[in-house]
Amino acid sequence: MRKPVIAGNWKLYKTAPEALELVSGLMPLISGRSNVEVVVAPVFTVIDRVRAAIAGSGIFLAAQDCFWEEEGAFTGEVSPKMLADVGCSHVIVGHSERRQFFAESDAAVNKKIRAAVGAGLTVIFCIGETLEERESGNTFNVLSGQVSGGLEGMVPADMEKVIVAYEPVWAIGTGRTASETQAQEAHAFIRSQVSKLFNAEVAQSVRILYGGSVKPENIGGLIAQPDIDGALVGGASLKPDSFAALVNAA
Repeated sequence: MRKPVIAGNWKLYKTAPEALELVSGLMPLISGRSNVEVVVAPVFTVIDRVRAAIAGSGIFLAAQDCFWEEEGAFTGEVSPKMLADVGCSHVIVGHSERRQFFAESDAAVNKKIRAAVGAGLTVIFCIGETLEERESGNTFNVLSGQVSGGLEGMVPADMEKVIVAYEPVWAIGTGRTASETQAQEAHAFIRSQVSKLFNAEVAQSVRILYGGSVKPENIGGLIAQPDIDGALVGGASLKPDSFAALVNAA
């Protein structure tokens, strides 16, 4: 059985006091939920404060991005080694906002994934199509290219440190959510692509999350699908009650 994952991507929100208020409100609401892997991804500036606050709670700590070099003259970047050093166990890579606003290519995503796995981090690897790509019938072509490009050069053992997150770009922050059928179809296709790249055993063990306007009202139907193993959550992760409701539903 694949253990469900509910990961909260806080994006560019929460100062240190606000972040501490969030996790202090969240922890008692999900205490004892050992059957779900809970991850929070704050901004870089509050990672250390959040790490200290959630110590011993069972909540995993993620960063929202990383660079592929360990160190060097790369102003403004943070390496996987540095993230591990401050207590991160996970890192989000390839989010659609990184691809859209910072022109991240599949090749750049691949280098980040390989560097993060090499540093011992678990990667939440994001993929997904735009509305134009879906409406033109290119969803599967886009997903296939992102999966193969992002995982190029990796071996089956590396996939123990990879969680895939399918986030249709047209559903992120828009209030629109892929239907349960649409989401399941995409997840099943992604799993088939992982099987082609590696093998059936890897494909069956890799966890694939859904992201895109996930809320307590729609999480139940999504996570009931056979190939959906949890959610990467945006706005609903910014309030203790709504995020805890997602964790408890999983």
